[in-house]
Amino acid sequence: MADDTKTWALIHAERATLADTIAGLTPAQWAQPSLCAGWTVGQLAAHILSGAEQTTGKFFSGMVASGFRFNASMERTVRSLGNLSQAEIVDRLRQRTTTTNRPPAPPMAMLGEVVVHGEDLRRPLGLTQPVAAEAINACLDMYTKASFPVGGKKRIGGLRLATTDTGWSFGAGPEVTGPGLSVLLAMTGRAAGLDGLSGDGAAQLQQRLGPRAA
Repeated sequence: MADDTKTWALIHAERATLADTIAGLTPAQWAQPSLCAGWTVGQLAAHILSGAEQTTGKFFSGMVASGFRFNASMERTVRSLGNLSQAEIVDRLRQRTTTTNRPPAPPMAMLGEVVVHGEDLRRPLGLTQPVAAEAINACLDMYTKASFPVGGKKRIGGLRLATTDTGWSFGAGPEVTGPGLSVLLAMTGRAAGLDGLSGDGAAQLQQRLGPRAA
């Protein structure tokens, strides 16, 4: 997807939908673990907000303060937003449904952030939300080429991936098929995505993801 205007429209739509989802969460749901190891749903919501508010200046300042350790920088940012209430996070995220600020990364990276983290938040809670096929396919295309930070390119090497709902396919080899969001989660290292997948290559992809949680 080369059109940044279209990419931003998809980003803004996903942020608006996710803000509505976050607004409706109960305190018990807020405290449950997300798919991001070590983060509750509430902490992940804060991380999603931090991504939406990110700028090049903030990004580099955070990296310097964290000794240029990417994951440490993300943890530091989440802690800095830890005192925000659920309502404050929702309000500030809704303010980012028209803006185009971003870190030193292409807009497509911001789309991947909100689509994948949307599932990281919803799936552990048993929530579902339709995501535009165009957004899913654009993220899938991006992660086939991405090595950092999610390692999608290496994880899917030698496999053919095909979605059953968005008309997307990639690669050659033993086939892995399933809903686009499940393929996307597995591609980005989330074992939860395996539940929707099948095909001769599914077991190989599972092995690459490592031991699954019981």
